[in-house]
Amino acid sequence: MAQHAYDVVVIGAGPVGENAAARAVGGGLTVALVDHERFGGECSYWACIPSKALLRPGNLLAAVRRMPGVDHDGGLDPAAVFARRDAFTNGGDDSAQVDWVRSAGIEPVRGHARITGEREVTVGGDVFHARQAVIVCTGSVVRMPSVAGLEQLPGELVWTSRDATTASAVPKRLAVLGGGVVGTEMAQAWAQLGAEVHLLMTGPRPLPAYPEFAGDAVADGLRSAGVRLYPDTTAEQVSEVDGADVGAVRIAHKGDVVDADRLLIATGRKPATAELGLDAVGLEPGDPMPVDDNGLVSGVDGGWLYAAGDVTGRAPLTHQGKYQARIVGDVVAAAARGDTVYRSPWSSHTTTADHHAVPQVVFTDPEVASVGVREPAGAGQRAVELDIAVAGSALQADDYAGRLRAIVDTRRDVLLGMTFVGPDTAELLHGATIAIVGEVPLHRLWHAVPAFPTISEVWLRLLEEYGL
Repeated sequence: MAQHAYDVVVIGAGPVGENAAARAVGGGLTVALVDHERFGGECSYWACIPSKALLRPGNLLAAVRRMPGVDHDGGLDPAAVFARRDAFTNGGDDSAQVDWVRSAGIEPVRGHARITGEREVTVGGDVFHARQAVIVCTGSVVRMPSVAGLEQLPGELVWTSRDATTASAVPKRLAVLGGGVVGTEMAQAWAQLGAEVHLLMTGPRPLPAYPEFAGDAVADGLRSAGVRLYPDTTAEQVSEVDGADVGAVRIAHKGDVVDADRLLIATGRKPATAELGLDAVGLEPGDPMPVDDNGLVSGVDGGWLYAAGDVTGRAPLTHQGKYQARIVGDVVAAAARGDTVYRSPWSSHTTTADHHAVPQVVFTDPEVASVGVREPAGAGQRAVELDIAVAGSALQADDYAGRLRAIVDTRRDVLLGMTFVGPDTAELLHGATIAIVGEVPLHRLWHAVPAFPTISEVWLRLLEEYGL
């Protein structure tokens, strides 16, 4: 086998791996970046970017329909929507990403990587020795549910999130299994593109991880887009429809059935660790890789194995993984130089935000934007809720409907969490994130004057509701 030596070997060339590699190179180290699929990763080709490209036209059309005086009789042109999406993903061609990797001083390596020993990664017939560290950034994969008959369905009838974000033909009928972020976003996107969409969810409303008012608002938005909702519904069995002229799938539930041309599985994801060879270092393949706040993997001797992103199970979001990756790359570079690796909260080497300020946006219509905690946790915490009803929201759309919830630490008068629901609320989120990370006292926020007439004036209404 050919032998290679680098200071750092990064496994996984999505946004997380790219950031970890770039920070390590910036710290003076040599880096090999390994991936068996496309450089740029899940987010660039199958998740964040293509899904938002599919959602934006329909959401824009919904916004236009809320505005009198604007011609909105037309609908969407699916072919044009698909073409714009494909422009963002470069049609699946990752050559530009590979060029960037090389231009950053990182060595791209294609192939399946397995950890085969201490500081050792094997890729096909090549063995890579990491003088300083191996950083795992392999992300996550679809978690398939246990539904009778699912494994026997023809593959062309079953979609995962990858199929839902890359398909270029609108199915007449689409059934979606799962009411989380992927399920709700894709149900709305494909309904806006013209599919008859059926959304089956095990709870009473979509987005069970969010406050009830958020799920209820999104449910209303889905219905407005033409999605039929099946709350408190578990798929009991799936099967191919006999005698159909074209392939079709039947989903049996609660004594009833739903027939569809495609079935989208949107029941969650799990860390992509099954094929990494983790058993070689005493870890369980398929499990999340537990890390400390410096990104160092627990339970592995020698202090050489790090991980960032979905693979850790901490905060499975692209932006949070990139945050972790920047810190891990800096930690590895500092350790290689013999510099101090800081371990105190909010230092440049610790991923403290993972515990206190994880932002997320659900890009449905209406949008849901949340950071920090979503529910009060006992004494000393107070939830403050109010409708988003200010001049800016009224100007934004007729009959604008939005709501927010703030969770306040009443002992210190600082924000612990914010959830916004409503059209165009995503852009309010970063202000809340800054307030939480900076632990800005509410009496100080009183002096952050919102421009008039913007939706941000709701911050003033929030402070008044709190009692300032």
